[in-house]
Order: sequence, then structure tokens, then C-alpha cells
Amino acid sequence: MKVLSIISQKGGVGKTTLATALAVEASRAGKKTVLFDLDPQASASFWMDTRKDTTLAITAIPSARLGHVLGAVRGAGCDLAIIDTPPFAKDIAFEAAQQADFVLVPSRPAVLDVMAMTRTLDLVKHYGKPFSAVLTFCPPQGRELDDTMAVIRQLGAEISPVRIGNRIAYSRAQQAGLAAQEIDPDGKAAQEVAELYAYVCMHLYKTDGMGVADEKRAAGGAR
Repeated sequence: MKVLSIISQKGGVGKTTLATALAVEASRAGKKTVLFDLDPQASASFWMDTRKDTTLAITAIPSARLGHVLGAVRGAGCDLAIIDTPPFAKDIAFEAAQQADFVLVPSRPAVLDVMAMTRTLDLVKHYGKPFSAVLTFCPPQGRELDDTMAVIRQLGAEISPVRIGNRIAYSRAQQAGLAAQEIDPDGKAAQEVAELYAYVCMHLYKTDGMGVADEKRAAGGAR
């Protein structure tokens, strides 16, 4: 079983949106997937409450039990666990980073937001975990994207080549208990999620030099 943690000490950067979309993508690819909601606000759990599809498992737990429940689902044959974390909760972020095989650190494309990422990067580096920054709520173009990426590189972080656009499909999907790729399967948001999932799989399963066909195989079935 692999563990993906989505961590940011900054609020409003799309952690739950990414967590739920990637969980749906993994489940659709045939992986036994569970999403652990460590946020006291339980946003992912409320999302699940409005969802009609019951094949995806989402459960809200206190961070102190994370290690135990990960062991339990590993023993039950789970393929992928995704951990959604709250902002401004260092202890919870530490626990999620410690348990992760790979960490996504989302940020809006604004220099001040990225500077707030510093604490999160220090936390992830403390455990020596592989990680990548992913830009969210991105405009189609603009100088802020280049400026943001320059700052992230200065912080010593890898940047995901996949950017998550500022698209209405994400917010509409969240309100309906769906993922963006479910409400608009042929849309740009669906493409972004699929590409980000393939990128995450490359890191989780330690594959290098992958072409498009290899990415699809990793996203669909590699363990």
C-alpha cells in the first residue's frame, strides 16, 4: 500500500479538492482507495455525505490514530491511502508527513502564498520524504506564474509540471459530492486531474523516464 499526504499550512489552497479528485481517479483506475480526513472541519467527510457513489471510502479520524488505521487498511488489502490535512495544525501535518510515501504541497500562484509554504517544506524535509509543490487556482497566463515558480525553486522544492486551473468545474463538483472529472469528463479539469494522478503515481511507484503509455499503465494498475 502507498500513502499520499496533501499538506499545506496555508488555508484555501485546494487540499480537499485535490484529495477527493485524486481519490476518485484512483478508485476509477481500479485501486482500493481510502481517504483519511484529518481536518477537524471534516470537509472531505461532508463531501462524502452528499455523494451517491459508495465505492470510495472516506473516514474522519484524529491524527493520533493515523498510524493504527493505516496499518489496519494495509492489512485489509488497501492499495492507496490519501491523507487530507487541515491548515495551521503543525502536529497533524507532522503525523501526515511521517506516514507518507509522497507529499503534495499545494499553493496558489502568489508569492506571499508561496512564502507561507516555507514551514510546510521544512516539515516535509525533516522526515526526508519525497514531495512536490503543485500550483492551484492558476490563471490561464500571467507573470505571477513565473514569479511563483521562481520562488518555489529558491525554496528547493520540485514543482509539479501539472497545474490546477481556476476552473468552475472544481467548485461545482465539490458542492454536488462529485469530482471535477465526473461532472465534465471531457473538460480541462478532468485532464488536469488525470495528469496529476499519473504524476503522483510516478513518484509513488518509483518509475522513471515514462512515456504517455507508461504513465497510463502506472496510473491504472501499478502497485
